[in-house]
Amino acid sequence: MGKLKICVYAISKNEEKFVERWMNSVSEADEVFVLDTGSTDNTVKLLKEFGAKVTVKEIKPWRFDVARNESLKLVPDDYDICVCMDIDEVISKGWRNELEKIWKNGINHLRYNYNWSHDENNKPIVNFYIEKIHSRHNFTWTHPVHEVLKFTGEKEIWFTTNNITIDHYPDNTKSRSSYLPLLELSVKENPDDDRNVHYLGREYMYYGKYNEAIDTLIKHLSLKSSTWKDERCASMRFIARCYKNLNRYDEAKMWLNKAMMEAPHLRDPFVERALLDYELNDFENVRKYSLEALKIKNHPKTYINEPFSFDYTIYDLLSISEYYLGNIKDSLKWINLAIEMAPDNERLLNNKILIQKKMKTT
Repeated sequence: MGKLKICVYAISKNEEKFVERWMNSVSEADEVFVLDTGSTDNTVKLLKEFGAKVTVKEIKPWRFDVARNESLKLVPDDYDICVCMDIDEVISKGWRNELEKIWKNGINHLRYNYNWSHDENNKPIVNFYIEKIHSRHNFTWTHPVHEVLKFTGEKEIWFTTNNITIDHYPDNTKSRSSYLPLLELSVKENPDDDRNVHYLGREYMYYGKYNEAIDTLIKHLSLKSSTWKDERCASMRFIARCYKNLNRYDEAKMWLNKAMMEAPHLRDPFVERALLDYELNDFENVRKYSLEALKIKNHPKTYINEPFSFDYTIYDLLSISEYYLGNIKDSLKWINLAIEMAPDNERLLNNKILIQKKMKTT
């Protein structure tokens, strides 16, 4: 087999602040193809200066799947591997060499490591596998938003690697206002697509449309195709959040209990129940559910996982609950563990001082 032809392709709009970093990151590619969808800053100029092949085309009405497919069309037919990225992302050095080692035996689709968010020390907070590296042919993007690659050939052959990582550093000033109408459109186009119904319910929750969110997430749970326990658990947790925001705490607890039964292998529903009980000053249950969460060591690599399930939160909750339950030594033990994970957190450090003062007076 001859040398593989490998490209990176992307869509862009007003990404000038990321262009240099991104182009340096993808420089191992043979070519970089970008579809710019209407930048009003220097994105196009900078991309061209750094060597990308840029085509400008507005997509009206806007859909992410259409834009992705138009960007994929820019890639010549003789390319072997296509790496789809966004310009606010960075791919790990040596990625091309890894691809050349992996791309054998008919492999046409790759899962790899994705760090979706980071803390202030650049430590990944949310990490999961993503699958936007694929062969040039027999793939198309589907769904107006939260778009996915669909294989259209005869045999899809997967490979999963931990040796390629993409880090995501988003521009948090950018609006995501298009997501809700696009998700509504996506569900209208395919009302039985469990993934997009779940996403729509979550989006309603983000917008504070709690009743719409509850109805939509319950619909997600009713779909025959809704079988992934982790996602079903997330829908139940989101329903509980909506009820909490509606001050309907008994229903929130009921749905968190359902979530725990749905996915007892996940920490998330237990921690979310502990957080709810903390708000209600029920420190016995804060301790109970925090300790149950700590028994779960498995941390699946999916986007469903909540950052609070594996950071300092559980130890923080345990320290607070033990303090109010009068178990000061245990409170100190847990706060020390929390501080080990978040040594610069001023609130935790101040809590430790309060606990130590309390120990001296008891």
